[in-house]
Amino acid sequence: MNQEQLDIKTPEYVSIQFQLAGLGSRSIAFVIDQLILTIFSIVFSIVYLNIIMRLDSLLVFMDVFSTPFMILLLFLFVVNQGYFIIYEYVSGGRTIGKKIIGIRVMQENGHSITFLSSLIRNLLRIVDSLPTAYLVGLLCIFFHSKHKRLGDIVGGTIVVHERRTKKKKKSLTDKEIEKRNLATYPFRGDEYALSSINEKEWKMLKIYTDRFHKLDLYKRSQLTDRLSDALFPKLNISTSNLTNYDKENQLFIVYMKIKDNWEYEL
Repeated sequence: MNQEQLDIKTPEYVSIQFQLAGLGSRSIAFVIDQLILTIFSIVFSIVYLNIIMRLDSLLVFMDVFSTPFMILLLFLFVVNQGYFIIYEYVSGGRTIGKKIIGIRVMQENGHSITFLSSLIRNLLRIVDSLPTAYLVGLLCIFFHSKHKRLGDIVGGTIVVHERRTKKKKKSLTDKEIEKRNLATYPFRGDEYALSSINEKEWKMLKIYTDRFHKLDLYKRSQLTDRLSDALFPKLNISTSNLTNYDKENQLFIVYMKIKDNWEYEL
């Protein structure tokens, strides 16, 4: 089936066009993710086996009903399911495989994927993988008009391509981030809380970073304090030991971490 375009109207009545990801790109991304998980599972199992062999006999471990064996199976199941659920939610609908291929999961209304949507669509992978070799999921993607598998249908999600854009000149914001070396600077808040930032708060942060270099020190300091008071409690960032410069750094880091979710071009 040919890739199709999907038009979504925002609440502001702006029409945005998305290119749906088809069977080929989704399959390649899934294979990459599964390869990563397989390598991790093998390495972890070998390490775990070596530890168990030192603590207990190999015969006990090889009993499929033994506690060590059941713990291993349960851990690997949680990791394999949790990888997709958590990664898609935290990374704006992208797993490592999807990021490499250039696709992402989003809600059908055009908003970023929610934790509930991610949970539903990924738990239903178990059904999509039936009866073998992901047959149910592949058939659904191939025949559905929006290339949805069962998990997407129930979770209300779609998978779309991200448009490759030409490299733009570095903005003043990007230069400031580079100048402060914020790529390696620690984020003092809760990563999971970043998804709670709403559109109004994002616009405030965007205005702050865009106008940062045009403000004198006094106005900059005032705006930094005001925005910190609004965002930091929500992100669990303690301001007790933060200087004004530290607050600026944290605000720029928040911008770095969430801008792809709000500014991506498709």
